[in-house]
Amino acid sequence: MDKQDPITLDALFAALADPTRRAVVAQLAEGPAPVSELAAPHDMALPSFLKHLDRLEKAGLVRSEKTGRVRVCTFHPEALQAVETWIDRQRRIWTGRLDRLDRLAQSLADQSPSKPPETS
Repeated sequence: MDKQDPITLDALFAALADPTRRAVVAQLAEGPAPVSELAAPHDMALPSFLKHLDRLEKAGLVRSEKTGRVRVCTFHPEALQAVETWIDRQRRIWTGRLDRLDRLAQSLADQSPSKPPETS
């Protein structure tokens, strides 16, 4: 069985749990952007916004590089592989369980005696 590092999964899910961070990821999916551009649509002080970026960086979703006075961030979607693997495994488990439940229900329905039609 393929086991995922729970710390990695926890960090990824925690990073994606916040709407501000999801918006940043969505914006960076379009291409690299400076911090000032990423922060502009969010109604918060820059230090607060930088905490969001830090959370994304710690999860491995975002990397930043300082060029001169500008800090540019890039999205690294390969970090989502751990989440994708976990979700795929959960989907297989639950699909198997639901398929077995469906077969059991069908088997029980096939074994139950038919009710005679009601007469008025």
